[in-house]
Amino acid sequence: MRTARRYLALEIYRSTSVVVLALIGLFTFFTLVDELDSVGAKFPLSALFYLQALAIPTRLYDLLPIGLLIGSILALAGLAQRNELVILRVSGVSGLGLLGMLWAVSIPIILAALLLSEVITPMAEVKNSEANLLLRGRVEGGRLVSGYWFKEPTPNGGTRIINIGRLLSSGNVADLRVFEFPNGLELSMVSKAASGRFADGKLIMQDVTENIVAPQARNIMAEAGTTDLPLMSVEQIPERIVETTLSADRLVARILTPERMSLFALKDYVAYLDRNMLTADRQIVAIWRKLAYPFTLLVMITIAAPISFMQTRRGGVGAKVFLGILLGTGFFMINQLALNVGLLYKWPPVVTALLPNIGAMILALTAVLMMENRHALFRRSVLTLPWKKSPV
Repeated sequence: MRTARRYLALEIYRSTSVVVLALIGLFTFFTLVDELDSVGAKFPLSALFYLQALAIPTRLYDLLPIGLLIGSILALAGLAQRNELVILRVSGVSGLGLLGMLWAVSIPIILAALLLSEVITPMAEVKNSEANLLLRGRVEGGRLVSGYWFKEPTPNGGTRIINIGRLLSSGNVADLRVFEFPNGLELSMVSKAASGRFADGKLIMQDVTENIVAPQARNIMAEAGTTDLPLMSVEQIPERIVETTLSADRLVARILTPERMSLFALKDYVAYLDRNMLTADRQIVAIWRKLAYPFTLLVMITIAAPISFMQTRRGGVGAKVFLGILLGTGFFMINQLALNVGLLYKWPPVVTALLPNIGAMILALTAVLMMENRHALFRRSVLTLPWKKSPV
């Protein structure tokens, strides 16, 4: 069986590699064509190629499940067409035994996918964001028209809101605004800075303009009174240091899509959001989806089994591959639909992440068992026909 498993693994790895490379090349080509309008003097074609190269690990992460499904169907259908699966069945390998061999074959792919998910894709996404800042001067993820907004508590029990207008390619920030609310409700000061940087739990602001609201301003405005005293004073200082829980890594976490982050970065960002009483539902679901990603690969190769075990006379290799593409696309759409519906109706994160996978696994295993026992089911159905019953 070791020789058969090695041969099966070689066929699946070869077919999956070809399919994944084809899918990545196809999606990269379409993206290049779509982005050609942005090429100009400030953004040359070489920069576009560089950005697309940085996006390859992310595309591989997204396309690997579908690529594994189509590649497995292609490899197994080829074996069935050459009657090699029949030889395995005659040698004593049952349908469930063959499915177990497929699961064993998928283990190296799952380990490689974990490395891709936790190391390569997060690094590539950060590099891609930095390159977009350097070459295009913008990053789209999580940004409003007014920039990026963060809220955090202050040591004296108040609230601080930080607005970052722009991210710089050097890792620093620009167009800063810091709003101070000592008791959580009343604005006491607004600090504006041309630039800033994060270092050791501190936000160091440069060229700061402080607009300090007078303590009596609230009472005077509430009573609609008048006073000769100024309600606000303006001070110019070269530098201001703010103790903050925000860091450069957490700022990058705001930019990246949650599924593109590593589990460690996601847990740190969720803890930051919880401490600041901000919504972290999307990030918690992303943690469960990343934990379910290896299981998704196992589901894909399980779905491929019943399609490939079909007799060749019921459909050639092309028909099986087409059916695999339809199933893979349908699974991807259902997965995204479950994510959006789960966030909308506040489903538990584990249900949102695992429900499509569990449903697909149950259907695939049911199909394998039905094909394994199809002859017994056929005989039972024939014996229950009215004209097959013995006369009384």
